[in-house]
Amino acid sequence: MESNGKVLLINHEKCTGCRLCEQVCAVKHDGISNPTRSRIRVMKWEMEGLYIPMSCQQCQDAPCLTGCPVGAIARNETMNRVEVDYDICIGCRTCVSVCPFGAMNYNVIDRKVAKCDLCDGEPQCVRFCEVKAVEYVDGGDVSIEKKRHAALRLSMASKQAAALDEHAV
Repeated sequence: MESNGKVLLINHEKCTGCRLCEQVCAVKHDGISNPTRSRIRVMKWEMEGLYIPMSCQQCQDAPCLTGCPVGAIARNETMNRVEVDYDICIGCRTCVSVCPFGAMNYNVIDRKVAKCDLCDGEPQCVRFCEVKAVEYVDGGDVSIEKKRHAALRLSMASKQAAALDEHAV
């Protein structure tokens, strides 16, 4: 299935920390409900009530790809994703150490790396996220949505500043 430049859009402000995305990912890829085997990880800061799903960003200039000493990682242009060839991978974990997002995982049981493969164009984390904290959208829509959100924050900040000025007089 062709992805047409789609990417995972993660909105941590919507995430409730339920970790269902981790469960369905592990079941989809490994047939077991074990979040440590997931390709998406929810980072949790309980005291702050902050939950941030982290997944491979499918970087255009992927450090994991350029850092792999045996060439086991390649870009699949058709699917718009970075893939690991497990027949070539030697499990050195260089990709894990160079990923700036911490999205490359190493499974000590299987002795291999694991990363998001976008479920071949139908990400299960997206399908099961009831609050839509994880969405699969066209890459261009991400930029528009971020601009819209930034503009809204700027507008709110301007209104709050004007209200403070009004009260100061």
